[in-house]
Amino acid sequence: MQVAIIGAGIGGLTTALALQKAGIEVIVYEAAPAIKSVGAGIILAINALQVMRQLGLYEQIAQQGNRMDTMTIAKADFSPLTIVPLTRFSKQFGLQNYAIHRADLHALLAGAIGYEHICLNKRLKAIGRSGHGYALQFEDDSLVEAPFVIAADGIHSTIRQQLFAENRIRSAEQVCWRGLVAFSLPEHYRQDALEAWGKGIRFGMAAIGKGIVYWYLVVDAALDQPGIPLTDFVKDFHPLASSIIEASPKEKIFKSLLTDLLPVQEWNKERICLLGDAAHATTPNLGQGACQAIEDAYVLGELAKKYPLEEVFHLYPQIRRAKAHTIVRRSWTLGKAAHLTNPVAIGIRNAVFKYLTPSFIMMRQLSQLFSLDKVE
Repeated sequence: MQVAIIGAGIGGLTTALALQKAGIEVIVYEAAPAIKSVGAGIILAINALQVMRQLGLYEQIAQQGNRMDTMTIAKADFSPLTIVPLTRFSKQFGLQNYAIHRADLHALLAGAIGYEHICLNKRLKAIGRSGHGYALQFEDDSLVEAPFVIAADGIHSTIRQQLFAENRIRSAEQVCWRGLVAFSLPEHYRQDALEAWGKGIRFGMAAIGKGIVYWYLVVDAALDQPGIPLTDFVKDFHPLASSIIEASPKEKIFKSLLTDLLPVQEWNKERICLLGDAAHATTPNLGQGACQAIEDAYVLGELAKKYPLEEVFHLYPQIRRAKAHTIVRRSWTLGKAAHLTNPVAIGIRNAVFKYLTPSFIMMRQLSQLFSLDKVE
């Protein structure tokens, strides 16, 4: 084994596959007893899908997911503030955007890697130096030595907390519910990723294929009081929001606080590096959390085709840090803008989005977002 990857999330699994394609032997250690994810959807933007195409998974994602042709920011009644025609970027990059169930994406990645390269029930307890590499101690008291380690163990990364100084997690003071439901959307919404903004509340939805709709509801934490039905939060929204929430089985709804990681400058130490949320956890407001982890995997894989692993771990943060930190900052700012409560401020914000933001500026920013970092 050359590389131990801690964490079998989307970032960890994509990295394992990218390194395998570069001829690097990997073992992935996952704390959970099975390869699965919280029951939610994910919209894979063109930057992530360029990587998936290179790894040979794009066609399978297209078959199992649902094509996204537009991205809409709307008022609470679903009347658009801005509509982004994603098909323009499909022509530029030669592929589509797709929404897919996270569990389906996990299964595709794990199958491509080979389950024999994934060790389950391995929750990391401690990490220390050992010879020319690292000793990994797991909670089942097993001990593994690895010459190189990639920490893909999330925003609460054990490795980052034990070996790196920067560990400040920020709360957005927003609560998010995510759900999946069998629901037939009106045709107008079936290829659209829509997010509607109210007063300190927003609701988003996207069809992810197989007749399933992924939805999310985000409210200011101060509004989240015990016993309030979720439908009360969207009583001033388009009736479709209430219908989708009401149709969702309670066991398919998951609640979490929105947080991010204050931008971390140090991503690597000698033969160890941070990846994905362990390095640059972001709020989900730009839909780029997993996409940025996938970009991390791409850069590591491309570098591994050209350089020794010590050099790979040194170069990777230099290539990725600027873009990842930009995403974190922009996502945080957008999340605050989406949750204004003052009517005057809301009116100004809506006018800016609807009338005062030139489309060419938004399209240029998205083109930059969808473009992969260059690896030379």
